[in-house]
Amino acid sequence: MIHGVTIHPLRQILDERGQVMHMLRRDDLWFEKFGEIYFSVVNPGAIKAWHLHKKMTLNYAVISGNIKLVLYDDRAGSPSRGRLQEIFTGEGHYALITVPPRIWNGFKGISAAPAIVANCATVPHDPKEIVRADPFTKDIPYDWTLKHG
Repeated sequence: MIHGVTIHPLRQILDERGQVMHMLRRDDLWFEKFGEIYFSVVNPGAIKAWHLHKKMTLNYAVISGNIKLVLYDDRAGSPSRGRLQEIFTGEGHYALITVPPRIWNGFKGISAAPAIVANCATVPHDPKEIVRADPFTKDIPYDWTLKHG
């Protein structure tokens, strides 16, 4: 587990009309502040990585499909520095994953159809606030290939 990352199972209300999927409320203990919400569509097998936010806290929830979310901590002084964390989330494991600033993150679509990832971020998007790296950079010790086991 990476220091500061939290996973909160989310509630779904399902009936014959459809479903309601809760994500984040301002009275949740883990709510920080609202910056913007956006949705990222991830095609099957596609990798959207790596990126790091300098100020933004991410609040991810996968509302359709499934992803593998990978986190890497290279923060100086962090008790989990050098650790990787894989989180499989989506329809089968609906949860809110909160990722604090300065943690590298990326995801891969692992369902047969595109996945939709919602992010309720604490600050509006600012291109000067984000750092990007190639998915296959040698600076992050992670292999995106399918693991068998």
